[in-house]
Amino acid sequence: MRVSLFITCYTDTLFPETGQAVVTVLERLGHTVDFPEAQTCCGQMHVNTGYQKEALPLVRHFAETFRDAELIVSPSASCTGLIREFYPGLARRTGDDALAREVEALSRRVFEFSEFLVKELDVSDVGAYYPHRVTYHPTCHSLRGLGVGDAPTRLLEKVRGLELVALENDSECCGFGGTFAVKNADTSMAMLSDKVRCILNSKAEICIAADNSCLMHIGGALHRQRTGIRTVHLAEVLASTEGVAHG
Repeated sequence: MRVSLFITCYTDTLFPETGQAVVTVLERLGHTVDFPEAQTCCGQMHVNTGYQKEALPLVRHFAETFRDAELIVSPSASCTGLIREFYPGLARRTGDDALAREVEALSRRVFEFSEFLVKELDVSDVGAYYPHRVTYHPTCHSLRGLGVGDAPTRLLEKVRGLELVALENDSECCGFGGTFAVKNADTSMAMLSDKVRCILNSKAEICIAADNSCLMHIGGALHRQRTGIRTVHLAEVLASTEGVAHG
């Protein structure tokens, strides 16, 4: 199967190892991955802050860039959610019926990484080995927007050597929300403090999620408090075969 990778701004700019991990896993499963180099921002920041008109050129560009893609996979639930939930409506606003039809069809071919593996490929064991005690934070877009359900935890449960511990109040938002963390800093920090407390209570070495934006927010607090707890994207855990070559 040929899969096109939509890497997203955060991953491309700040966490390129996540994109590399997605490719590693998909190729390990026997799929061919291509990366359309013309891809840019999906426009989530524009839409979330009320600049929907300004996001329209990005919608059109995404459609042009991924027009020939059979399937599109992204390591970001939030960006995937924007494309699936908002792109069709945004395309209709242009008055371009051909674009609206194209985007409607295209949006149905876009998947978040974990849901693609579990729900589309029917795979839960990707041959990973990661000997660490971890906890999983289900991001808001993956939990409420896309409804990926237990796909991430089903994947983690099959990782050899990994101990998955429950996260208290796991469905609560971490407080990032893109520009929400800037516009509502006090509220965001209060939410983040609750999330960090729950992570500390889990006694995990590592906090895992399916969105680097949330992990950046959480990871910053964990680092500032010198907790010693790391944040790692789900794809990087699934790509790992740590220690296997050495028995």
